[in-house]
Amino acid sequence: MTERTSKKQGFKKCRSATFSIDGFSFTIVANEAGESHHRPLVRFARSRSQNALCTAVTPCTGITDGKGILMDPRSTEEILADELPVPDEPDAMEKTAIRLRCLVKQLERGEASVMDLKKNLEYAASVLESLYMEETRRLVDPEDELSDIQSDSVPSEVRDWLASTFTRQRGLMLRRSEDKPRFRSIVHAVQAGIFVERMYRRTSNMAGLSYPSNVITVLKQVDMWSFDVFALNEASGDHALKFVFYELLTRYDLINRFKVPVSALISFVDSLEVGYSKYKNPYHNLMHAADVTQTIHYLLLKTGMVHWLTELEIFAIIFAAAIHDFDHTGTTNNFHIQTRSDTAMLYNDRAVLENHHVSAAYRLLQDDDEMNILSNLSKDDWRELRTLVVEMVLATDMSCHFQQIKAMKSLLQQPEGIDKPKALSLLLHTADISHPAKHWNLHHRWTTSLLEEFFRQVVTNRFIIYFLLHWPGTC
Repeated sequence: MTERTSKKQGFKKCRSATFSIDGFSFTIVANEAGESHHRPLVRFARSRSQNALCTAVTPCTGITDGKGILMDPRSTEEILADELPVPDEPDAMEKTAIRLRCLVKQLERGEASVMDLKKNLEYAASVLESLYMEETRRLVDPEDELSDIQSDSVPSEVRDWLASTFTRQRGLMLRRSEDKPRFRSIVHAVQAGIFVERMYRRTSNMAGLSYPSNVITVLKQVDMWSFDVFALNEASGDHALKFVFYELLTRYDLINRFKVPVSALISFVDSLEVGYSKYKNPYHNLMHAADVTQTIHYLLLKTGMVHWLTELEIFAIIFAAAIHDFDHTGTTNNFHIQTRSDTAMLYNDRAVLENHHVSAAYRLLQDDDEMNILSNLSKDDWRELRTLVVEMVLATDMSCHFQQIKAMKSLLQQPEGIDKPKALSLLLHTADISHPAKHWNLHHRWTTSLLEEFFRQVVTNRFIIYFLLHWPGTC
């Protein structure tokens, strides 16, 4: 409508306006006088009834669609350019929701800024904390809204951990025994934390590794003992190790904690998979590495060891699992020793393959800065991680099996604490030979693959013997 037409019609200033589109009635209510905003925003609703009206809400809190999802008529750039409000303001939660949806749209278009994402996620976390603190102070409702959660089924240690984790206050752990446990705020915080974690994973995926839908479906079982790594490898197009390694580093927040460059991580795990596929081994391949890495995750998670270890130790054992058979030749240590291979000569017949796996993996990191995932570790952390990784991988040598069991039995009888490096070494060794304890179909498939690999070695061995006996001048 032009300015001239509007003057003819004689429009007057008013507090609200109602209009209809396609049978829906809309009412918009203006801001209160004296309020100043870049652009007045209101919430409006729609109804099939021509007489339906909507309720005005606090200005600048956004607009909802028919499903109750907050929207904003401004562009994504304009919304994200606004200054962040104080976390405990009444409309902070709604503004946060709008900003996060804007970030989702940017992520879908591949235009998201890492700085914007970090700033808004940190702000969202502060809003959630503020909301939780306020709700905790208002615990006066005698009825628990989450009636489906039985307080008796949740151990007090879990409640205390949740409280201390999501509020940064340990005072709640000293709650009087006569107080009734409250779960509403904690569960809300957990649910919101899951949402933020999903946003973080989605950002990481957009920036680095994209998860196909069928891979996501298989990875839902990653917390299970008999995880089907063969199904994951098929769903991912022979990239089982890449997705397991990336997924676990993300789940344990190790990428963020140790500032692992995502591009370097992708390049590194791609090179790992190339090394595992070099000799086309039926057994010691990238699927075996992915299986051992996932099994480590299960053991850490289900035994509670994850709470006993530092983040660096968790990083070390997941890293060690991923590289523990890197560039495996498909032959045994004894084969290398008996054939006097260059690898046996290099490592003086001691843990020949295990030494090679660690050395070859670290050479990847050292020879190419673009795949050095440890580039941002401090000098002390780098040294500690390497010491742990070397000890753990060398302990996967089967000749150490009975010695390890004897050492662990001895440690368990000692009054002092368990030696962590030895415990981690036994854990990795356990995961390395764990498939006999998994579902029969998985164990059968692994066993068949291992027999095929041994058969190939026997054939190679016989060829070498025949060559030495019959080739002129070799004996």
